[in-house]
Amino acid sequence: MLIGYMRVSTADQSLDLQRDALAAVGCERIYEDICSGIVTDRPGLARSLEMLRVGDTLIVWKLDRIGRSLAHVVDLVGGLQGRGVGLRVLTGGIDTTSASGRLIFGIFATLAEFERDLIRERTLAGLAAARARGRLGGRPRLMSRAKLRTAMAMMADRDNSAGDVADQLGISLSTLYAYVDGKGAAKPRGLKLLRSQPRLRTH
Repeated sequence: MLIGYMRVSTADQSLDLQRDALAAVGCERIYEDICSGIVTDRPGLARSLEMLRVGDTLIVWKLDRIGRSLAHVVDLVGGLQGRGVGLRVLTGGIDTTSASGRLIFGIFATLAEFERDLIRERTLAGLAAARARGRLGGRPRLMSRAKLRTAMAMMADRDNSAGDVADQLGISLSTLYAYVDGKGAAKPRGLKLLRSQPRLRTH
């Protein structure tokens, strides 16, 4: 069975292009989501993954329709392959049911590991900078935009526990979860902080 999945970021955007492309290749069922690419809770994607059985293929218009990051896409495809399910990307020429498609995803997996290493390095540098700032002045704010970005990167890395992240940033676990979810995505309170304008310092 061919299962299609499509996504747009806002209700103002049309799904027609993706729907027509998925229908044209013979998708028997098509699921959809209207949400940002960084959103972790996607009912349409969850339903499409539940429907897939051994020998089935998940079909998407573009690779960025299913993944929040390269690492997330690699993990998702690895899970599909473990279940005997393929992935076909219509605009990228990727088909993991073929030898060349599996080779491409092997390269993606290597790049995803490289991306994780870069995030880890940036996280360590951010923690060092945060600790230095904390030593220079009065008590730091419970959550700042710099801390939030560091928290998001650390929580996205499965090697880090929430408790360790909170300890490293000098915040409580409840404060951490008020701004970031367990997968590193900003919650509404975190999104509000990220969109806020920095205060100008006065002398």
